[in-house]
Formats: sequence, C-alpha cells, structure tokens
Amino acid sequence: MLFMPGSLLPDAIVPGWTEVAPGVFQRRYEPEDVSVGVIVGSTGITLVDTRNNPAEAEEIIRDVRDAFALPIVTVVNTHAHYDHTFGNQVFAEHGIPIYGHHLIPRHFAHHEGPRLREVQEQPECGPDRDWGEVRLTPPTVPVEAPLRIDPGGRTIELLPISAGHTDTDLAALVPDARAWFLGDVIEESGPPMFGSGSYPLDWPDALEGLLDRIRSGDVLVPGHGSVVDRDFVERQADRLRSVAEWIRDAFAAGRSLDDVRPERSLEEYWSESFLRSALEDGYAQLSSARNLPDDGA
Repeated sequence: MLFMPGSLLPDAIVPGWTEVAPGVFQRRYEPEDVSVGVIVGSTGITLVDTRNNPAEAEEIIRDVRDAFALPIVTVVNTHAHYDHTFGNQVFAEHGIPIYGHHLIPRHFAHHEGPRLREVQEQPECGPDRDWGEVRLTPPTVPVEAPLRIDPGGRTIELLPISAGHTDTDLAALVPDARAWFLGDVIEESGPPMFGSGSYPLDWPDALEGLLDRIRSGDVLVPGHGSVVDRDFVERQADRLRSVAEWIRDAFAAGRSLDDVRPERSLEEYWSESFLRSALEDGYAQLSSARNLPDDGA
C-alpha cells in the first residue's frame, strides 16, 4: 500500500525497498553499498541519486517501476561523486528534472571529469568501473540556496551543506516524515571517505551546522549503509573533528607531509590511505590560506 501524504496508512511492504519513514524508501545497491532513495508523492516519485553508470540507472528505473505504481518525476543528487551521479544522463534523456548543488559542474571539471576520461581512454585503469557509456550530466536545476519543492505532490526541502565531504553536498529533507537523505557527509557501512574534493578541516563544522536542523527522532539515510539517527551524526562529527585537529596540529608544528604519522585512535577507524588523503587535502588548504594576501597590509 502506498503512502498518501496526510493519511495514516499501514507501512508499505515493497519487495527490495525498505520503508524508512512513511512513504520514504531506501534501497542499497552493490557495488559499494550505495543508497538510492524513493520519496513517494500522490502523483509521482522523487528519486535520490542515480548510481554509477547508465546501466545501473536503468536498473533503478526497472526496480521503481516494478515496486511503485507511479512515475519518477524528479531526481535529486546528494553530491557530485560518480557513484551517485553517473546515471544522471538516463533521467535527463527522459526529460526528468535533476536537482543538485550548483557547484557540481565545477567539481565535475576538476575531479570526476578527468577520472572519467582516464578510464574511458585507458579502461585498464578502472576495469571495474564500466564507464564506457557514461556522459557527464550535471543537474539540470542547480541549487544554490535552501529550496522547497513539491514534486509529485510531496514537499521536499533541499538544503546545501557547507563544504565537507565535498563542496557539492546537498541534504534532502521530507518534512512530513522527518526523513533526511544526506549522501556521503555521513556513512554507516564504512568510515567517511576523504579525497576527491573533500574538505577535512571544514567537515566537522558542516555536520555541526546540519545538526542544528536535525531533531531527535529524525530518520537519516546515509550515502552508504543503514539508516542512522542524530546520535550517530554527533559521534561521526566528533571523529572528523579529531582528524581536523590532528592535521592542524601537525601543520602548526611545521612537520612535512612525509613526517606525519596517523594517531592510533584514528587508525582504529580509518585506513592509512584515507588518512593520508585527508592530510594532503588539509595541508593544501592550510598552505593556501597562509599564502593569501593580507588585506590589512
């Protein structure tokens, strides 16, 4: 039975999809245990994220068609990374509007685009990617400020998040269900990933700003893994702050990148390669800030 906004119907049972809040569904796809969301309205469905390539996007369309008696009328990208956006072209070809952070085109130019070209020109560089048919397709509706939309008769709030996992992170809140799709600013099935345009020094503050809006009891869908709650986000913010402090302390002490080793408490949660990415990005950010001209000079 499908949720109709404003009604009090029993929980829906939809094979393959988990109803995480009334009329709000998550499906976890391999590879990479990526979350795809469905927000059911009275006349249509909003899809959250489009996976890794056109074939995987077509699989989503089939799964939605088999489970819900409504068309997909809108797509939302939670951020720019390939496993959440490389299926965009399929929906754009169908004329379905795609909402996403207004900086996604810039991120594509600096990160996803070069990576895609490398794999398309030299498939051996990414034999598991299946990107031969991918065409970079940014959102057709850029979101620069908080935006309230009503696709398919269901209200959704789109909230740009300050730089953290990337500078393209966008939260989608379904206010009548108090359900959030947060992309990879939080991850449950593994530690948050640094690199590919991350801002490890700013990420804790981005989560703190988000927590100002998240209520106790809200349902939070991460980019990878199971649904979490507000306490989980607070704990992840604390861990990320420990990473930021480690980077700042090492930089302030004048230690070179090669001389910095992860603290044991961090290695218990993150791999050395993840922490190395965070360190490199953090040093680059601190070096850039130090080299900025002094306006008071």
